[in-house]
Amino acid sequence: MRRKALFTAVALGTVGSLAAALGPPSSAVPAAAPPSAAAAPQAARQPAGHPVVLVDCFWHGRVRPTDFVLACGDGNSRLSSLHWSRWNRAEAVARGDNWVNDCKPYCAVGHFHRYPVVVRLDHSQSWKKHPSLRHYTRIHLTYTDGRPDGFPRTVTYPLWN
Repeated sequence: MRRKALFTAVALGTVGSLAAALGPPSSAVPAAAPPSAAAAPQAARQPAGHPVVLVDCFWHGRVRPTDFVLACGDGNSRLSSLHWSRWNRAEAVARGDNWVNDCKPYCAVGHFHRYPVVVRLDHSQSWKKHPSLRHYTRIHLTYTDGRPDGFPRTVTYPLWN
């Protein structure tokens, strides 16, 4: 089971890296959206007053995703198995796992390690791509059982707009 999760994390990270590096032309339409992003276009068309979204690496607004790539450029950090207990205008809270590549001796041959985390999203504001929607602009990860080398117990990252 762990090998399957590791393979999935590596595969998704690779795809995310390639997509971010190549970037689709503005007229491109993806042939098929990944299952976790399938509802994103519909969510992006909803008027104000609907749930705040989390913007992913492909600029899709997602609500309560089960997986989320933190390191869009290289895929070396991602969240998985997210179970949301709260999702409102002020904040969203979930428990899940942060899979992080140790990059030893370098990232291409490094190993992914799983760290249980509590995820908190906050600081919602209008999304530039869809001004009628709000999106979370900050993510906090609190490691509950071990953490990557050199990481504090809680880390905070800005999210893209």
